[in-house]
Amino acid sequence: MQNALVEKLLDNERRAVARSISIVETSNSDSVQLLKKIFPKIGSAYRVGITGPPGAGKSTITNQLTKYYRKQNKKVGIIAVDPTSPFTGGALLGDRVRMTEIGNDEGVFIRSMATRGSLGGLSKRAVDAADVLDAAGYDYILLETVGVGQSELDIASAADTTIVVLVPESGDAVQAMKAGLMEIADFFVMNKSDRPGSEQAIASLQTILMMREHDEKSWMFNIIKTIAPENIGIVEIADEIGRHREYLTSNDLLLKRREQKTKVRIKEIVENKIKSELWNESGEILLNSSLVKVVLGTSSPYDIAEKIVENFKRNEL
Repeated sequence: MQNALVEKLLDNERRAVARSISIVETSNSDSVQLLKKIFPKIGSAYRVGITGPPGAGKSTITNQLTKYYRKQNKKVGIIAVDPTSPFTGGALLGDRVRMTEIGNDEGVFIRSMATRGSLGGLSKRAVDAADVLDAAGYDYILLETVGVGQSELDIASAADTTIVVLVPESGDAVQAMKAGLMEIADFFVMNKSDRPGSEQAIASLQTILMMREHDEKSWMFNIIKTIAPENIGIVEIADEIGRHREYLTSNDLLLKRREQKTKVRIKEIVENKIKSELWNESGEILLNSSLVKVVLGTSSPYDIAEKIVENFKRNEL
């Protein structure tokens, strides 16, 4: 059954793509088997992360950038990560509603995904979904994350190029620095640049960027000015993505960066696997039976933690 699904996925059959992403979202043994089967077919797509504070216009930029790539006859997969609904556990905002212009294009596949408690704003399953789109033959995968004010550093573990979208209001240059977005940006977009204060915001951001250490071989950050609803600056964004891709490729950094991201991902998979096996029935029983001792002061939390780990090791041997 799964072999037939994989064949249809590799032929870019839309139903198979949707079904495969649904499987990887379940995070069970079927998803692991599917990801193993398609892994030899991934690596061709270029992954672009788009992040920034709420209201910056990330979805509009994603929409316009997709239309630009489609004019270049490139296939685009979009993973829009939304806050998890407290009622259904599903994606709350539903980006497909906001992207009706491109949603019916056969060369575009859009999937809204819930953060499912991921503090970095990017669902761990979104990375697996990107693998599915990669295997299905999409040329570009755009990963748009929620902007909820916290550090969104995990997008840097998923994208080849990361764009941070800012707007002139609210001191976003300083806010970006506080949130850690300065560390993950490969370049910045100052959207809504026709609004008052945009030049001051750009100057402030440039001052911050100039303080970063760099040498003659370092990637030089740019700030692209856009008015996304009017499609102003979108070509420049695409050109900057291409320039960054060329920089990574010509300096043998693309493969190295992907190796580093893979290392982080494998560690995460191992940690999640150990965590799920650690808190099996026996682990929970040992924990619950020891709580009274900790409360009464006859045993410390560290003593109990060591016992749980020892119990796990014995069960694994």
